[in-house]
Order: sequence, then structure tokens, then C-alpha cells
Amino acid sequence: MGTYRTQHVVVVPVKPPGIGKTRLVGVPAGQRVSLATAFATDTVAACLATPGVARVLVTTDDARFATTLSSLGADCCPDGSHGLNPALVQAVAEARRRWPGLRPVALCADLPALRPEDLAAALTIAAGRTSYVADAAGTGTTLYASSYDDFDPRFGADSAAAHAAAGAAAVPGDLPGLRQDVDDLASLRAAIALGVGPATRAALGALPVAEARDSEGPPSS
Repeated sequence: MGTYRTQHVVVVPVKPPGIGKTRLVGVPAGQRVSLATAFATDTVAACLATPGVARVLVTTDDARFATTLSSLGADCCPDGSHGLNPALVQAVAEARRRWPGLRPVALCADLPALRPEDLAAALTIAAGRTSYVADAAGTGTTLYASSYDDFDPRFGADSAAAHAAAGAAAVPGDLPGLRQDVDDLASLRAAIALGVGPATRAALGALPVAEARDSEGPPSS
């Protein structure tokens, strides 16, 4: 995918959609499942379309959803660990076994407004350094990039500060779709305003927060 000197494997941790996005208060349970599924689908599709990304490895314990993401072109492996950071470390070890020449990047699965150009720009700016992208609020992290040897993610509460304290460099720039993860209705509205991907637009349906659901979003491939 592309002619970038450094090629990456993007590792995307995906909770089973049935247990995700509980902070979307007021959204019917069935639609929360659909939205969680759509967020991950649009995130993975954007990664697959990004220059400099050679592989996308999804780590999930949802076998059915893994099949869906595999049909897009992603590789999948079981989660098999307790907690996000251990799951990422395990998945990156698997990525190293499969593709030792690639550089690992951990990416959140709830970035429905992600555009390939934003991800490509972040990977170019990172330029081989251990780096992270802070979320729109400035406290969380949506992307963490490192070498296999130095991979040590610090996702969780105040993860941006934790990554910085561990020596990772903050990636500058607007990168709006890459920074806008979705945890609650306010962040969902912000993502809609940026323009979400096709799976998320379809999942929004008649949800009241979706006033801007017809905005042009990132390409699906």
C-alpha cells in the first residue's frame, strides 16, 4: 500500500461490540452495538486505505466480527489477555512474528471520522520515533507508534501524559479525524460534524444526534 519508505502494521484492539460504548447514554442497546461495530469497521477501512500501512491486525475475541473485518482485508488474532495494554503487547508480538520488517502502530477502534490522509500524515511526522497522538480532549491517546523492541503502550486514564512521561513524542498538527475518538454523545456529535465513514452513517439511522449524518465522510477503501 503505497511507496513509503517505512511500512507499518496497524494493530487495532476491538472489544466485542455487544459490550462496548456503554457511555452512549440514551442510545438503545441494539443501536449501541451497531454503532460500536460501525466505528471499528470505518476505522479499519481507513487504515487499509492509508499509504504506508502494509497490514492491519485486529485483536478481538469476537470471532464473528473478526470474520467481517477479515473480509475487508484485515488480519485478525484473538485478544487472549486481560486489559488493553497487555492485549496490545501480545498482538504486537504476533505482528512481529508474522511481519518482522514492519513498524507497529497501536490505534483505537473508535475513530469513525478517520481519514487515510490524517493517519498517513501522523505516520510521516512520527518518522521512526516513539510517538503518540493525543485525542481531541488532549488527555487521552488515539495512536501510539514505536519499534517492536521499544513497544510499551500506556493507554488508560491520562494516557497522553503517561506516554509523554515514558519518553514518547507528541505528534503535532490538526489531524481532526485521527484525534476524534467517540466515547459519549458529545464526541459522537463532534465526529459527525467532521464527517463519519459509510458504516457509521448507516448505523446512525434516525438517531437524534445525527443531524449531520449525511456529511461526506472518509472513503471506505
